[in-house]
Amino acid sequence: MRNKVSVIGAGNVGATLAQRIAEKGYADVVVVDIIDGLPQGKGLDMLQTGPITGSDARVIGTNSYEETANSDIVAITSGVPRKPGMSRDDLVLTNMNIVKLVTEQVVKYSPKCIIIMVANPLDAMTQLALHVSKFPRNRVFGQSGILDTSRFRTFLAQELNVSVEDVYACVMGGHGDTMVAIPRLTTVGGIPITELLPQETVNKIVERTVKGGGEIVALLKTGSAYYAPAAATAQMVESILLDKKRILPCAVYLEGEYGIKGAVVGVPVKLGRNGIEQIIELKLTPEESAALKRSAEAVRELAQIMKLE
Repeated sequence: MRNKVSVIGAGNVGATLAQRIAEKGYADVVVVDIIDGLPQGKGLDMLQTGPITGSDARVIGTNSYEETANSDIVAITSGVPRKPGMSRDDLVLTNMNIVKLVTEQVVKYSPKCIIIMVANPLDAMTQLALHVSKFPRNRVFGQSGILDTSRFRTFLAQELNVSVEDVYACVMGGHGDTMVAIPRLTTVGGIPITELLPQETVNKIVERTVKGGGEIVALLKTGSAYYAPAAATAQMVESILLDKKRILPCAVYLEGEYGIKGAVVGVPVKLGRNGIEQIIELKLTPEESAALKRSAEAVRELAQIMKLE
């Protein structure tokens, strides 16, 4: 019997994620959206790729959460992007209402599932889903670090003209301006990039990584990134369903780790069948630790806006 993964939101990220999971063939997929016909049409289109990709996965598109019942994993991609004139507070409050309603329905039909948050502002929405679901923290966490790490690895591989497979990058903290890239723990074939590149070049690549999402938004003009975010989430799904126990950066609620308590922050974790099976605590320098705590404070501010604190 195949696993079951539900994707809430049939937009670019959700649909691309659903397609990636369906093509792997190790899970049936349910795509949910409030727009009548949208998830049904995309789901049917994906289902018809099965004979070509060799996947027998069942794909269903629906406007009802009933089809999601007993999901092993639910990825929440629903929410609205930030629009001109909209403040960060406005975005938080708008998506808060969406994510709250979605989480309530997810819990109702799949009380034993693992929730992966993809909606923005990601760290705050993860904390909201944890608060609403009442699930343990190992079963509610967010995707952001894998995406940020992948961008960092891509830019480094381009600069050094090496395979992306040989680049390991360490990125922690929030998704966006409070991201904490750690060059001294970022390596190429085991060699720290600080030994391969001048500091000025490293700084430029870090800055481009921090602004990676904005760069794509500026180019697209009417949208945001979705191929890489979907691939990052699919990697998390695979590590959980196949119990691969990958060490991946995820947004998780900290309870004293790294000297941070009561906030969702991106840190490396071991991801397996039970969700987050271990939080990896790296030895950070005082400067790195301070940056991570600033990132946590930014999430706390948003939690206060949502009245979670």
